[in-house]
Amino acid sequence: MLGAWDRGVRPPEEGADAGPQGFSVDKTFFSSLKGILLEAELALTFIIFICFTASISAYMAAALLELFISLAFLFLYATQYYRSFERLNWPCLDFLRCVSAIVIFLVVSFAAVTSRDGAAIAAFVFGIILVSVFTYDAFKIYQTELVPRATQGDQQQ
Repeated sequence: MLGAWDRGVRPPEEGADAGPQGFSVDKTFFSSLKGILLEAELALTFIIFICFTASISAYMAAALLELFISLAFLFLYATQYYRSFERLNWPCLDFLRCVSAIVIFLVVSFAAVTSRDGAAIAAFVFGIILVSVFTYDAFKIYQTELVPRATQGDQQQ
């Protein structure tokens, strides 16, 4: 078997810019506004998932899916790994994530409250709080990321 040395692959020299060698977590991200919003979205989504699991298990898939998506975005932003995917428009993806979560949780929350179960009513209340957090997150993304890019494009023409 050929080893890495036999194929001509050499390890990077010491002090050379070798690129990311692993995942380093940016701890300041967790105290930033975006980090706090993502953490709040994760916590509320987990609470809603638990409430749906206790009452109406048919709706728990929406909460579980959004839990995984928010966790993935938190991981990508905290490790700065999203910068490796330069072709993706991350502010637009994040905005669409928030808008789709708003629609999904509005529908699921109002559908759950019709069962009049205690856990379903709690899921409704936390769902409305979560929708407000997603709305604020979408507004901040639109205000800070999407609008300035549109005005910069208009000025260059």
